[in-house]
Amino acid sequence: MVQGIIERGGEVKAKVVPNQKRGTLQRIIRENVDPGSAVYTDTLSSYVGLHDSYVHKMIDHAIEYVRGEVHTNCMENFWSLLKRSLAGTYVAVAPDHLDAYLDEQVERFNARKLDDGGRFQRVMGRVLGCRLTWSQLVGGAQLTHIY
Repeated sequence: MVQGIIERGGEVKAKVVPNQKRGTLQRIIRENVDPGSAVYTDTLSSYVGLHDSYVHKMIDHAIEYVRGEVHTNCMENFWSLLKRSLAGTYVAVAPDHLDAYLDEQVERFNARKLDDGGRFQRVMGRVLGCRLTWSQLVGGAQLTHIY
């Protein structure tokens, strides 16, 4: 399962999560969204209870997709692009590597407003001091940052 959070007009954060339980999903929201913010979700019961810290409104996709400002269309756009890349470009993605494919799509989406030069600078600015060995790549170990 993958959970995503997007700031309208801004960047998306997405990660592989172990389950869709309330504690798991709400913890991630609370770690990434400032209290008092407007939070729009679908009607998954795991999101019930966010109203204590957020202006939380839900949209029931069985009834409607948009109710004024209440919609999840921005996040749905990201999911559509992710699914298209997984099914169309990569075809067979092993679950152990889903997080890497997800990270790539998040980066691609978040750089969507940049030109080619801006995207190049964004990526190159993040590789300085990082070294990825073959054993880390296939073994799943963390990147080593060289300072």
